[in-house]
Amino acid sequence: MRLHLVDGTFELFRAHYSKRPDHRSPDGQDVKASLGFALSMLWLLEDPSEEVSHIAVAFDNPIVSFRNEMFAGYKTGEGIDEALAAQFDLVEEACAACGIVVWSMDRWEADDALASAAARWREDVEQVRILTPDKDLGQCVAGTRVVQVDRMRRRVIDAAGVRARHGVEPASIPDYLGLVGDTADGIPGLPGFGAKSAAALLSHYGSVESIPDDVSEWAVKVRGAGRLAATLASMRSEVALYKQLAILVEDVPLEESLDDLEWQGVPKARFEALCERLGSPELLERPKRFTD
Repeated sequence: MRLHLVDGTFELFRAHYSKRPDHRSPDGQDVKASLGFALSMLWLLEDPSEEVSHIAVAFDNPIVSFRNEMFAGYKTGEGIDEALAAQFDLVEEACAACGIVVWSMDRWEADDALASAAARWREDVEQVRILTPDKDLGQCVAGTRVVQVDRMRRRVIDAAGVRARHGVEPASIPDYLGLVGDTADGIPGLPGFGAKSAAALLSHYGSVESIPDDVSEWAVKVRGAGRLAATLASMRSEVALYKQLAILVEDVPLEESLDDLEWQGVPKARFEALCERLGSPELLERPKRFTD
């Protein structure tokens, strides 16, 4: 039994900016992203290599959270294509019409819901598969029990993969992002710190708090160590905040039980209504397993 946890916001954006032809609903709305998302989820559900048994999809709706209260520079929905933003509710309807549990996040982020689900149920399933390439979800990876799946690159990232990708253990990902930053989330990081220097220090010390202020005490050699040590020493409060922003919440109050996440098939009447709403009768031919 596998639990698939999907970053719906990422999938929506991916569908919107894909090379798929534009598509408008009968009322003239641009629904390319929602249609592409539905097709992508059906493909996932029917993929024999994924063996989907239990699944949920989390969305950011809207793209603000409690982290915006912590840091003014944190990501917002500013600059998002209006046609894409107009589909935030519609894509959740499309997801539910595929028979998939939807977690619509406002106070928390979609990533927090995925992290909470992985933490809650990882001992109850053979494997948790978190479908997103986002770096911050690397902190949830545990051996081969909890993995990330990068669907675009067809790559599965386990704990060894996180180490190969970033040079640190999964538990150190928030520290890593606190140092190098994360432009996707609006986390600036510390000046001068790059992937190599952060990985070298964190692979030895494990956390930013454990890295000494005095460069003479550093047990690893890092290029520009003196300058980096001075920066870290003078920006302890900033890096602590950036790290906190990167730490995912693992106790979001998700209402469903694991049994509720079992995929039973596509609810036919609801899916037919979706196809009519999107103006895509050919979509109705895609599901291979319907429920009444």
